[in-house]
Amino acid sequence: MSAGNLEGQNQPQFKRELKLLDSTMIVIGSMIGSGIFIVSADIARTVGSPGYLLLVWLTTGIITVIAALSYGELAGMMPHVGGQYAYLREAYNPLIGFLYGWTLFLVIQTGTIAAVAVAFAKFTAVLIPWFGETNILFAIFGLKVSAAQVLAIASVAFLTYVNMRGLREGKIVQDIFTITKTVALLGLILLGIFIARNAAAISANFSNFWNASWTHAADGKIVSIESLSGWMLIAAMGAAMVGSLFSSDAWNNITFTAGEVVNPKRNIPLSLALGTLTVTVLYILANLSYILILPVLGSPTATSVIGRGIQFAADDRVGTAAAAMIFGAPAAIIMAILIMISTFGCNNGLILAGARVYYAMAKDKVFFKGAGKLNSKSVPGAALVVQGIWASLLCLSGTYSNLLDYVIFAVLIFYILTVSGIFILRKKRPDAERPYKAFGYPVLPGLYILVAAAISIDLLIFKPRYTWPGVIIVLLGIPVYFIWKKVSSEGSSGSGKVTRASA
Repeated sequence: MSAGNLEGQNQPQFKRELKLLDSTMIVIGSMIGSGIFIVSADIARTVGSPGYLLLVWLTTGIITVIAALSYGELAGMMPHVGGQYAYLREAYNPLIGFLYGWTLFLVIQTGTIAAVAVAFAKFTAVLIPWFGETNILFAIFGLKVSAAQVLAIASVAFLTYVNMRGLREGKIVQDIFTITKTVALLGLILLGIFIARNAAAISANFSNFWNASWTHAADGKIVSIESLSGWMLIAAMGAAMVGSLFSSDAWNNITFTAGEVVNPKRNIPLSLALGTLTVTVLYILANLSYILILPVLGSPTATSVIGRGIQFAADDRVGTAAAAMIFGAPAAIIMAILIMISTFGCNNGLILAGARVYYAMAKDKVFFKGAGKLNSKSVPGAALVVQGIWASLLCLSGTYSNLLDYVIFAVLIFYILTVSGIFILRKKRPDAERPYKAFGYPVLPGLYILVAAAISIDLLIFKPRYTWPGVIIVLLGIPVYFIWKKVSSEGSSGSGKVTRASA
């Protein structure tokens, strides 16, 4: 046996420790953050009726489940570390795979981590006001840094450290926090539906169930209210889905960890189906609870929770407003604790999974070489550190809503490409083993592509400030890819062969 082979045997290897429960907890935990407690306010302002509020969440849930069921085919066919990155590389070419990984690192994964970390800090400030966004601690290069941003960065650093300690540590945190927040959210839903129903809210909402309108507000005042019908109603629903799509995102993260999942050909497709379906049901029930407790329509100048409604819940905290109707004065504290648990667990899943993509990219020689190595705990430690540093910088760069809009457009582009990859790979590799086949193929995957493309075009028109930059970032990856390949080939010893990360 050669010295090279002996050295390879001595290198740390991924450990298959993620069972079906752990995998499902990663799907659910990565999806449920703070969005379900916040974004219904913006959706309510955009569509203006209980019926369309629920329809936006239902539509989001349906297309999310369809996408997850479609991904199941790719996950069973290619149970490789890196998941979606590997699917795109195989369906198209290494450049498309790189553009996904590049965008994931710059915007999608790290941007979501930053947004969730900022939300964690915001709700911590409810309990400990010192961590508020108005508490400016210092300035660096003219950028004011608040206590909230420092706490957001600290939470990212802590969870990065936990996951560097090993997969077992990361999955324990994930399981505990996901089960806790799921039970708590379900409890809040049941209280809202069966105990705290408000007769005035029910009367107001169900008498105007399908009267759609777009409420435009600025500086704490309503500027105009636009009645919606026909194509404008469809356009408004598409724009409203930014929030619900963001809240339902990150379900694909389990595919990144395929090299550590027990029986990945079975457990990844199953966890995708179970996880997305569970979250979809919880989200729809949560919004049903909201409209049984609070009127959808409200005024930003009202002084009561009922008067502000879902549309103008203080700081868009619809969950807190609903809890105030259930618990009274302690509501803010109860919801702050729930959202802290929710966002902390969400970010653990995002941090755990994301680093596996950068590991796979490094193995393909299109990312920092060090990221392609496992540490003594059999996890990609260097990739975790690089991800943590960039996510921390993003915590300083923008607000939660900025990052929300920015992330969802970029992620939609690659969801469309990945689901399209099913059609391509059916042609390119018809004889490949497919232990699970996409449900409803070709109708449902095709429907997903059409709907997601329509939403993307809608966002380009109605949310241009934060969607066009996403396009630019993807395109900037093209020259970076060729520069990286050139540098890698010049630095290699000559074989030029790409070592792909596999299970």
